Amino acid sequence: MTSPTQESASDLVRWAAFSCVLVPVVLVLYGTSLGGAAGTALGLAAVTGVCRVLLRQSERCAARTPAEESAAHRGRHSRTHSGTPRGGRHSGGTTPVD
Repeated sequence: MTSPTQESASDLVRWAAFSCVLVPVVLVLYGTSLGGAAGTALGLAAVTGVCRVLLRQSERCAARTPAEESAAHRGRHSRTHSGTPRGGRHSGGTTPVD
């Protein structure tokens, strides 16, 4: 079963695909060259494809449950190492600093 968000995203992609066909037809009717209309169609198709990929990625991220997120954040950095410095330069030690 799809969620309302997924349905609206797929509707958005359908409308974008429809515009990839409609816009060049209107451009030709108003006197634009076939080459110009074809270039516009290719540009719209490319933008639609990128938006579709980004929407799918966003849906996957939104579908993650809070338990998955908390488990993903714990990962290998879950242990605390008291007294162990974490990254960066350390000014202590026996070597002189110029």
